[in-house]
Amino acid sequence: MEQNLKFNKEADRWYIDLPDWTGTKGELEMVAGADTLLDELDLDKDNVVNLKVSTKMFEGASIKLSKLLNCFGGATYLTRSSNFNKPVWLCAVTKYVFDGQLPKKIYVKT
Repeated sequence: MEQNLKFNKEADRWYIDLPDWTGTKGELEMVAGADTLLDELDLDKDNVVNLKVSTKMFEGASIKLSKLLNCFGGATYLTRSSNFNKPVWLCAVTKYVFDGQLPKKIYVKT
């Protein structure tokens, strides 16, 4: 399952752009390392990051997130890429994106 996701930075906070989301905007905020990763990926510094994500390896994927443990409604993932190798916490919105699951692995292309 491959998806294209868009993230926007507003007032120094990153949010995932999910037009069909019925919860609060605060629930879409990227925190606890995910925001730092997005800062690294925002190469143009235009406060927008577009990512292609999948639970299966695909051509061009340059980042791999491996789930370490479930916690606080989301999960902590170890991120591996050429310039970012830190843990990030992904909130429960991840379940929304991946059909109710917190995947063991997430592959990302910028």
